[in-house]
Amino acid sequence: MNANESITGILPVNKPQGWTSFDVVAKLRGVLKIKRLGHAGTLDPMATGVLPVFVGKATKACDILPDTKKVYTAGFKLGITTDTLDITGEVLQTKQASASRGQLESAKAQFVGEITQLPPMYSAVKVDGKRLYQLAREGKTVERKPRKCVVHSIEITAFDEDTQQGEMTICCEKGTYVRTVIDDIGQALGTGAVMTSLVRTYSGGFDISTCLTIEQIEQICAQGRLAQVIMPTHKAFELYEDIHLEQRQTALYKNGVKLYAHQVNADSKSDKTFRVFGAEGEFLGLAAFENEMLRSVKNFY
Repeated sequence: MNANESITGILPVNKPQGWTSFDVVAKLRGVLKIKRLGHAGTLDPMATGVLPVFVGKATKACDILPDTKKVYTAGFKLGITTDTLDITGEVLQTKQASASRGQLESAKAQFVGEITQLPPMYSAVKVDGKRLYQLAREGKTVERKPRKCVVHSIEITAFDEDTQQGEMTICCEKGTYVRTVIDDIGQALGTGAVMTSLVRTYSGGFDISTCLTIEQIEQICAQGRLAQVIMPTHKAFELYEDIHLEQRQTALYKNGVKLYAHQVNADSKSDKTFRVFGAEGEFLGLAAFENEMLRSVKNFY
């Protein structure tokens, strides 16, 4: 049996440019020799940065991460519009741009807060069971419904008025398209704009400083050190409070017996979700109170 098969946890990967998120998972299946892998927060092929990969039983966490904040560093250029809204696409229009730093700051302020975006045709949104980017590659354009999203902040970290190129840091909630934000800013300026680069520096509670490259993971696995570097599943739920069970309570909980709030010294009046740990410190899963009793939400044992 492969020694890695019993490993459960999270590998924050620094996705390389030109790879799809699926490419990363497919590659790691071969490197880790583990079939049960998943990822959270799809990244475009041109983007790099934080891609949390979930291993083993941790795959149950992929779609329930409580920290939905994302942070991106994006390059942009004014005066160009493309069909993909980024520099890789077909140029649709060019304009002589001469925006000032002040005009750029004023324009970007319109797109902070709760905003409405039209999903780009080159995106993974499904319409009638088909991804938009698949339809776009077939030369089709379909009607899309505007979506609400939240942008916490946009900081212009660099801008050259001569070249009309710069860089911005965007902090937003999941479901926000950074290249659409840049395109919208370009439209507000009357110049058009495209995204020239994209790095996700934070996602789902994971910072790029903790991420490993594919090459680093290959080396770690060759040395048999995967268990030493993989993050525990409970790290993905640090926003939640903890409940620690005693030995008898652990056995009851694992057998599906609901425990009273007073038994586990927790507040049953709130609608909070808790991380539940067993008597040996093992992460059992997530739970919440219902009618004064602790009910399992998701098990990880």
